[in-house]
Amino acid sequence: MHDLVTRAIKSRQPSHEVFRRLRKHRLALIGAAIILVLVFVALLAPFIAPHDPVEQNLGNRLLPPSIEHPSGTDNLGRCILSRLIHGSRVSLQIGIMVVGIASITGVTLGLIAGYRGGLIDELIMRIVDLLLAFPGIILALAIAGILGPSLYNVMLALAVVGWTSYARVVRGSVLSVKEKGFVEAVRVLGASDARIMFRHVLPNVMAPVIVMATLGMAHVILAAAALSFLGLGAQPPTPEWGSMLNDGRAFMRTAPHLTIFPGLAIMVTVLAFNFLGDGLRDILDPRLKEMRR
Repeated sequence: MHDLVTRAIKSRQPSHEVFRRLRKHRLALIGAAIILVLVFVALLAPFIAPHDPVEQNLGNRLLPPSIEHPSGTDNLGRCILSRLIHGSRVSLQIGIMVVGIASITGVTLGLIAGYRGGLIDELIMRIVDLLLAFPGIILALAIAGILGPSLYNVMLALAVVGWTSYARVVRGSVLSVKEKGFVEAVRVLGASDARIMFRHVLPNVMAPVIVMATLGMAHVILAAAALSFLGLGAQPPTPEWGSMLNDGRAFMRTAPHLTIFPGLAIMVTVLAFNFLGDGLRDILDPRLKEMRR
């Protein structure tokens, strides 16, 4: 029985093997490099930004890109580059908070539902089915609209919508893993249900969760920008990419840089997380890569 447990633990892909495969995946490397730059910019935003992101100067309003203002200025004379740099902080904060809350909630409930089964499983899965019956962005829009326009309300709305996918995927994986021989072995050895779930079952179902979390960052950042564009997210003068798009909508003909640069920031960030997520999916489950060929 001890041998069964030992083989199960050794079967998990070691971290150095994952990094070795990651280095060979070009798109994943590109995505990871962009994300690292984005994190670096977000952490050092106060030192990198050339101007105060909320300081207004009507004498400099709607200036085109120049040496002093590489991305131009908006209709209130604020430096767009500085607002983009500080906006990276807001977008990463939203992504990390929402994905963190949604993944922890979904993984925990999915793990309990899959392992315990019975009435608990039925209750959790019916709640998941109920929430999945509505389009995610529409449900988030309704929740954010009811709670009122606020950055934190947007994060709460996206987290409420997002945990269901994690719960469903983890439950399906747990139903398969809990029938393995090593789980029965540790159960016979006297391990408690909690120890079996979190020490032996959970590590064996984390690969799809990691991929979902990476791809989820892209989805959350895009959804948060959409909600802010509609006026339900970050409120002025907070620099946020979606609200910057909304601010520049009225000046698309006279000053297109107001929408071009925030749009590029959103596009590049979402692509980076998608590249990394696709790479991790190929690395953590090579069978999926073979199926797509």
